[in-house]
Order: sequence, then C-alpha cells, then structure tokens
Amino acid sequence: MGELRATDLETVGRQLGREPTTAFSVVARCVGGHPLVIRNHPRDANGDPFPTLFWLTCPEAVAAVSRLESAGTIGDLNARVETDAGFAAAVETAHREYARARARLMPEAEEWGGVGGTRKGVKCLHAHYANHLAGGSDPVGEMVAAQVEPVHGSEPSGRGAAVDLGTNAIRLLVVEADGTELARDMVITRIGRGVDRTGRIDTEALAGTLAVLQRYCRRARALHAERIRVSATSAVRDASNREELAAAVLANSGAELRILSGEEEGCLSFKGAVAGLRALTPLLVLDIGGGSTELVVGSSEPESSVSTRLGSVRLTERFVHSDPPSESELTQMRVAIAEVLDEVERTVVASGAKTLVAVAGTPTTLQAVSLELERYDPDRIHRTQLTVEEAERMLARLATMTNPERAAIPVMAPGRGDVIVAGTLVLVSVMRRWGFDRALVSERDILDGLAAELLETPVD
Repeated sequence: MGELRATDLETVGRQLGREPTTAFSVVARCVGGHPLVIRNHPRDANGDPFPTLFWLTCPEAVAAVSRLESAGTIGDLNARVETDAGFAAAVETAHREYARARARLMPEAEEWGGVGGTRKGVKCLHAHYANHLAGGSDPVGEMVAAQVEPVHGSEPSGRGAAVDLGTNAIRLLVVEADGTELARDMVITRIGRGVDRTGRIDTEALAGTLAVLQRYCRRARALHAERIRVSATSAVRDASNREELAAAVLANSGAELRILSGEEEGCLSFKGAVAGLRALTPLLVLDIGGGSTELVVGSSEPESSVSTRLGSVRLTERFVHSDPPSESELTQMRVAIAEVLDEVERTVVASGAKTLVAVAGTPTTLQAVSLELERYDPDRIHRTQLTVEEAERMLARLATMTNPERAAIPVMAPGRGDVIVAGTLVLVSVMRRWGFDRALVSERDILDGLAAELLETPVD
C-alpha cells in the first residue's frame, strides 16, 4: 500500500492533463517529492479492467522515454526477444511478476497480462520503466533507466532507504539526504503469525515477506539509494529460525539484518515521532505494534522506556477465537493489558507526561475510520487529536463487526482488520490508565527514526 497525500491528487491530475480514471497510490517520487510512478487499481471508475498497474506520471520522465520510443527502440527490443533466449526469458519473468503484483490487489486480475497488459514481448517502454522504478525485476525497464536518467539533471547524492520489518507489516522509506521522501510503502505480510505460540517464523509468512523485501530493495536501488538498512522488531527478535531471513536481507540489501532490542525500538519510535513536533512536554510516545508495544517518556530525547509483549497480533492470537470477539475474550484482553501496564508503571513514569503521542497502524487507522475518510490520507491524519471518548466509541463499533465487515472499511489496510480491536484496546487502556483525555496521532514513527538514523550515520 503506497501513500496518497491530498496534494498528490491535484499533482497527478496536472501531470496527466486530466482527472485520473482509477484509484491510485504513489510508489515513487522524483527530486522535490512530486509523483514519479503511481500504482493503479486494476479496475477504473467504471469498473472496467485497467491493466497498467504501474504508471509513469512525471512529464519530464514521460518525455524522455517517448524520445526513446520514437527512435524505434521497441522494435529493436522485440527483435531481440526473438533471437536472445536469455533476454526473452527475463522479459517473460517480468510479465509474470507484474501480473502477480496486480493480483495482490485483485486476484482475478492476474489473468489480464503482464507489463502494460501484454503477455509477451515489449509493448510500452513507459510501463516497463515504471515497473523498474516500482521495484520490478524488469530488464527492459532497467535498460530504459540507463538511457534516460538522470531525468532532472544530476541525481543528488546521499540517498538512503530504511526497511522496517515488523510483526504485522513490512515498510519502506526512501529519502534524500535532506529527508525529502522518494518512496513510502507498506504491505501487511504478518511475519509474526504464530511466533508467539511456536517460537518460529511461519514458512508461508516468510515467503510472502521476502517477496516484498526483494521488491523494496530493487525499488530503493532504482531510486539510487546508496545504502539500504533493514531492521526487524518483535517477531523476528522472538523467533529461533531467522537464518533464512537474515541471509535474504544480506543478499538483497547488501547489509546485515539489524534485530532491534525493545529499548532500541522504543527510542527509534520516539525519534521518528517527535521530530519537528511542538507539544507540551514531557511526551509519552506509544508505539502499538503487532508483537510488542513500546512506551517512551521524554522531551527532546528519551528519558525512560519500556517494551512490552502487548502487540495486536500477539493479543489476538492468544485470546480471540470468535468473530466478532466475544465479551469474554475482550475481558481477557483487558485483564492481560492491565497486568502488563502494572509492570510498566514500575519502569516508566508515564503519569507526569503532558502529551500522549500515539504512533503506528492502530491509532492512524482508528483516526481514519473515525474521520470517515473515503481513502487513507496521511495529511488528514498526521498530528490530529483523537479523544478517549471517540477511541472508546470506535472500539465498541469495531468489536461488534466481523472481520469481513472491518476489511470492507475503505481505509482499513488489507490484513489489519482482524487485529485492530486488540490494538485499540491497548490504546484505550493506556489513555485511561494515565488519564489522557486525548492522543496526538502521528504518521511518523520507528520507520522515520530508522531513516533519520541512517542519514546521520557516516558512509562506511
């Protein structure tokens, strides 16, 4: 799930010279942060198939590729497909991967062809280049990049990419040296599925996570990130069989997997959440994850922190066996949360905090649902206030819905609906425990802390 800011709708409309005909998100940005590649929904506003998943929108990039097409490059490449078996196989692989990527949004769309909707050969250089920039393994797109880049003059140096491998989701952030975002993306792969019970990473969950990791690392390199750092949190920290994951991270990113301790996780969440924040201090930063929840107190820097085993995935797997959850299951989760928060009080002096800053997918999604947004808009959510009464109202509403009903909410990311009740219980419990009548909901969290830390670290 890429992001779509309020300004992106207007910008893409200007870039295309018309209103977009399908829902989309931004997966890559140019110098200055304007959209470069968007990810389209497989059906347009009329319900008709829209086979081009990744669409090149930057006018300068479009013009550069058009000049390449006008020189007869497509014909040359199709001739090569007929004579070069290795190249033909690589193009065919790109088509299959593209179709699978589209199918993640709509399973039946896998049958609609590959890059740009074709099933073989080369149809459109723009579509192949967009696929390359989005992280596809695409020899045609890579060739186009070599001939048209840099599109906007010389590419700035110092770009970096951070990947946050969480219990529920894997996320990517690619940034310029000055912090300008070039890509922000998230896919829920739930690598922590069953880890609380078995102590091991599930084979299927690992495979899905590695597929996204490979695409993320290719996208970061296509956007000229000089360094890629992958950090893992609670589920991987608890798993005994992380060797395959660690090997894949090294092979794809070029750097060792960093497994964060609970304390490091909390401090990085604090770093990401408070950057540029003006609020009454001390702050209590609450990071509700899938496998753990971190609470950090501080002003400009962390002063005390604790990592707890209160993740939304962990709680759901332990206590929820009904759909929707029963009153007994909700009570069991409340009791378990209260017991952990009793322990937290011995470590973190949260009662003295003036502002509660709530980060990660639970509070941001909860706020999006509360605002009744038709699409997830980070600009409408970031640093807005969520009252405890509204959080409790949303908890009561979500707890009576089935998983399919929650999944149908427009702003609910695929794979979050079944665990958001547990995450909301954590949020409400923390607010009630320490008397916060409202929470400041932040889109900035551990991923931003990881990226900032990377940019601050000298190149080896």
